[in-house]
Amino acid sequence: MTFYNKWQYFCSLQEKLKENAIMSKNDKFKKTDLEKEVDFEDVEINEQEIAEENVTDALSKLQDEFQNEKDRYLRLFAEFENYKKRTSRERIEMFKTAGEDVIVSLLPILDDFERALKEIEKSDDDNLYKGVELINNKFNETLKAKGLQMMDVKTGDTFDADSHEAITQIPAPDAKMKGKIIDVVERGYTLGDKIIRYPKVVIGQ
Repeated sequence: MTFYNKWQYFCSLQEKLKENAIMSKNDKFKKTDLEKEVDFEDVEINEQEIAEENVTDALSKLQDEFQNEKDRYLRLFAEFENYKKRTSRERIEMFKTAGEDVIVSLLPILDDFERALKEIEKSDDDNLYKGVELINNKFNETLKAKGLQMMDVKTGDTFDADSHEAITQIPAPDAKMKGKIIDVVERGYTLGDKIIRYPKVVIGQ
């Protein structure tokens, strides 16, 4: 082999070594880029998982806050409904008994009218009786319009301590009248559902 041929062989060998070195370097760079790409994907996955966890936590907190506000609203609504019902009942009761003091003060006048009619009935003056009766009826109707009602108590009714006021006891005329009302001395009245004057009665013993 001549010197020229050796020189060519040596040059070609150097070229191959350079090519191998460049290829190795390129492979290294490619591997490094691939590793970076893989690492970047891992980072993106981790960030996405963290974001999803944050969204889940935020939704959970919002749901808890919504439930708390809903429970608070329901409690307030129930309290308001109870308040409306209570005030409505109180207002109705107030309307029923608004003039209780005035009406109670007029009850003795009703008693006087009743006694007057009994006395006038004994006379022969029909016109006087009719005139007083007319005034008495008008007076009674006016008070009824305000809610006043006469209690239905009569002789022979069973005595009830919750509804009657016994002023005295007398011997019963017969066994059937024991514990019964013998006489009604003063009439009782109610205003709405409330007794404003208990009937005064005499009972048999």
